[in-house]
Amino acid sequence: MLLAIDIGNTNIVFGVHDGDRWVHHWRVQTVRERMPDEYAVLFQGFLLGAGLHFGMFDRAVLSSVVPQLTQGIAGMVAAQIHRQPLIVRPPGTRTGLEIRTEHPERVGSDLVADAVAAYEYFQTDCIVVDFGTATTFTAVARPGAFLGVAIAAGLQATADALVSRAAQLQHVELVPPPSIIGRNTVQAMQAGLVLGYVSMVEGIIDRMRAELPGAKVIATGGLSGLIGPLTDRFDAIEPWLTLDGLRLIAERND
Repeated sequence: MLLAIDIGNTNIVFGVHDGDRWVHHWRVQTVRERMPDEYAVLFQGFLLGAGLHFGMFDRAVLSSVVPQLTQGIAGMVAAQIHRQPLIVRPPGTRTGLEIRTEHPERVGSDLVADAVAAYEYFQTDCIVVDFGTATTFTAVARPGAFLGVAIAAGLQATADALVSRAAQLQHVELVPPPSIIGRNTVQAMQAGLVLGYVSMVEGIIDRMRAELPGAKVIATGGLSGLIGPLTDRFDAIEPWLTLDGLRLIAERND
């Protein structure tokens, strides 16, 4: 069995693959101050709740954009499964993609995992939109070239910034309002934040497609379920796409 872990700035996503399918996956809050032993207890609790345990894993793969947690969690996993996890570090890790950015070593391992999974999914030019702390737009071209990325503030970060700078505005539920014309403060904020965000996403996708005509588009990440249904730009919505990319990378490095 494979344990795949993606350490993000806001959430840690991890899942269990039995060789045929994803058996379980979870999303937990990233806490930088948490010690590796505490993460061991946390992971173990989720695994036990699903009838699993660390001793069942013969492989593990890990991506991280939080350097202060990378080695600690990798060491915790190694101690639990008695095998070093594969830490995805492009371009040194075999991914099946050619990274054509100016500084390949600076590309986030989560973005590479997204790109690997999306290209495997479509087998043609594609764009991955990952809704996380930041919203990223990754362009991939045939025959497997990672072209580059656009990065925007995530929806929650945008909402937090607005509330922190406007004394009379408070946090609202990030759901679409009944109309783009808000008839109260809550609806007005939802119109600007949620529907305005959809327009930003559509605009970047359209501009990328102008440079990569006919590209397929896939959405992933925690808020993909919210934004995806509000636009017709996505050919697929796969909330756990990053984990599948990590699985593919693990297979290519066996």
